[in-house]
Amino acid sequence: MTLKDVLGGRIGFGAAPLGNMFRDIPEAEALGTVDAAWNSGIRYFDNAPFYGAGLAEIRMGQALAGRPREEYVISTKVGRIILDEIEDVSARDLGEKGEVFKYGRPNRIVNDYSEEATLRSLEDSLKRLQTDHVEIVWVHDVAQDFYGDEWLGVFENARNGAFKALDRLRDEGVIKAWGLGVNRVEPIELLLALDGPRPDGFLLAGRYTLLDHDRALQRVMPMVAERGLGIVVGGPYSSGALVGGPHFEYAPATPAILDKVARIKAIADRHGISMKAAGLQFPLANPAVAAVIHGASRPSRITEDNAALEEAVPTGFWRDLRAAGLVNPAAPLPGLD
Repeated sequence: MTLKDVLGGRIGFGAAPLGNMFRDIPEAEALGTVDAAWNSGIRYFDNAPFYGAGLAEIRMGQALAGRPREEYVISTKVGRIILDEIEDVSARDLGEKGEVFKYGRPNRIVNDYSEEATLRSLEDSLKRLQTDHVEIVWVHDVAQDFYGDEWLGVFENARNGAFKALDRLRDEGVIKAWGLGVNRVEPIELLLALDGPRPDGFLLAGRYTLLDHDRALQRVMPMVAERGLGIVVGGPYSSGALVGGPHFEYAPATPAILDKVARIKAIADRHGISMKAAGLQFPLANPAVAAVIHGASRPSRITEDNAALEEAVPTGFWRDLRAAGLVNPAAPLPGLD
C-alpha cells in the first residue's frame, strides 16, 4: 500500500492553527473550522503534540468525535512529550517556531525520540484525539532548524529509537505508514541514503512551494519517486507570505520574499486568478506529491481553499511564471508537463 493509497485524497487539513498558532483562537472558531473542513469533503487531518502543547490534538479530537472513524485518516507526530507540568512559555527553546505557539497551552514540552518516548507519545496523542488508532506517524523536526549543529545527533537518536519503533508498528499493522515530518530536505536525503528502517513517505513543510522549491525538486522528489514513496506538502502558502501574510518560515518575511510574492501576484492578477489557486495547484503537479495540506483557523478559509483547488488556472499563467524565472525550469507545471 502506497502513501497515496493510505491518504485517499490529494488535499488535507493541517491542524497547526488549532494550537493557537500566531494568535489566541476562540474555541468555537477552532472547532467550526474542523467542521467546515469535514463538510467540504476533506478526510485527511494532520496534527502534532507540538501544536500548542497538545491543544490542536484536543480540539481536533473534540471536533471529530462522533464522525465515522473509518471515513477519515489522521496523521500525528512523535518526538515531543507533553507533560502536565506547567512552564513559562516565553522561556521555551523551540528553534524557529519559538514564538509561533506562545498562545498555546503552558504545558512543558520535552524533546525525546527514543522508542519508549515514541510509544508514550502515540498513547498520549490517541487520548487527546479521542481515537484508538492513527493511520500515519511522522517523526517531527529532526533537522537543523530546531537543533542547530546538534541535529545529526538527534537524527541518530531517532534512527535508533523512533524509526525502528514505527517501522515495527507499521509491519505489525498498528499504523499504515510512517516517515519524517520536517521543514528541511537534508533529513529526508539522509534517511533515504541509509540502510535500515523503511519509511513510506514524508511530510515536507515549506520546501515545495512557489516561493521555495529548488532543492526539493532537484534532490528529494527524484529520490522519493524512484522508491515509490510519496510526499505530503505542508505549508503551501509559505507561512502565509504567498497569500499576503506577513510571515515566511515562521518569521517576518524579508524584502526579497515580498518582492517575489509581488511579481507572482502581478502575473496572477493579469490572468485573473487567485494566489491561493497558484499556491495549491503548483505542488500537486509533481507526481511525487501524494497530497497537499493547508492550515486554517477560520471556517471561511476552508471555503476559499476548496475554491482555489477547483479554480481554472490558464496554462498561460504557468508559462509566464516560467518565462519570468519565478519557478525552476524543471518544475512540473499543471497542464504543461
